[in-house]
Amino acid sequence: MEIQRTARRAALGERVLDAGCGTGIVARTAALHVAPDGSVVGVDTDEGMIAEARRLDTAGEVTWKVGDLERLPFDDGAFDLVLIEQVLQFIPNRERALAEVRRVLASGGRVVLALLRDLEFNRSYKVLAAVLDRHAGAEVGDMMRSPFAGPGAEGIFEELTRAGFREIGIRHDVLDVRYPSPAEYLRQEAASSPLAGPLGELDDRTLQALIADLDDALAPFTDDTGVVFPMETYFVSGYR
Repeated sequence: MEIQRTARRAALGERVLDAGCGTGIVARTAALHVAPDGSVVGVDTDEGMIAEARRLDTAGEVTWKVGDLERLPFDDGAFDLVLIEQVLQFIPNRERALAEVRRVLASGGRVVLALLRDLEFNRSYKVLAAVLDRHAGAEVGDMMRSPFAGPGAEGIFEELTRAGFREIGIRHDVLDVRYPSPAEYLRQEAASSPLAGPLGELDDRTLQALIADLDDALAPFTDDTGVVFPMETYFVSGYR
């Protein structure tokens, strides 16, 4: 995705924060490019994610911290670049979080974030959510919809402007996603999200019916090699 390309272009000597880092792929990518004079920090509210990030960071090039994006545990002006990948839509108080991001940026520093466009632009996920509604219940379907419930382009522009950012730029990033089968699409989505819990509780008959329904529903996205579809994301940048 575009934000990982940005991480690969992080400048030598820059101080980089991966905010909402998860298991740290963005932070580890940035660390390859800012050394030896720069630094990279990954912060996430989930202690389990940070533990996994530390385990995966075999080179020990990133500092990992547990922290809340609405109350970042860093000094004013501590970073030159803040990267936020697919996190902003889950933050209860985005206004406070963006103010915190601006606070920890040095003058002239930049924020770069990725935010999924809504389900009208990610139709395969809309299909998957509807199939989950039918077989696992509306609450599970809504779990699938939640990553796509962030602000649109106009909304994120307004939020960044209110937070004091300037030279805001927004682009659409389109990534072709491919899976060998609808069943593998479901498995990987479950493995990387809270869907794993409720799907793991389904009996085998219900799960097989769900997969069969998904096979039919994803027929428009299926070719001879499996399931393929575009994933659309907003790629947004702004300067302090």
